[in-house]
Amino acid sequence: MEPQRSPERTPDGHFVVVGGRRWRATDPAIPEEIAARLRRHLMSARRAVRSATSAADAHAERTARARVNQAKIALGERGAPWWDQTADERRRRWEQGLARLEEEAQD
Repeated sequence: MEPQRSPERTPDGHFVVVGGRRWRATDPAIPEEIAARLRRHLMSARRAVRSATSAADAHAERTARARVNQAKIALGERGAPWWDQTADERRRRWEQGLARLEEEAQD
């Protein structure tokens, strides 16, 4: 098994290229510990989407997809481009996103 490599990035660093397709890169200003916590929420939400679609539970699927979107926005992969935001806006985005995701996980 090959060690996992980081995906190719565009010269400006704004996008990663996977399978010839561009995807917005995670905001590099997010501290690694915070980014890891956001990725855990993202993966948990993706698993919930899969479970909900397998169970044909439309409400659970909508809820899980909303959590995926919230995690991706907090990571800077959706919403306003992180490179167009000030440092304060970027920090506020990931702090508020993480707080909401962790609050929902407690419910």
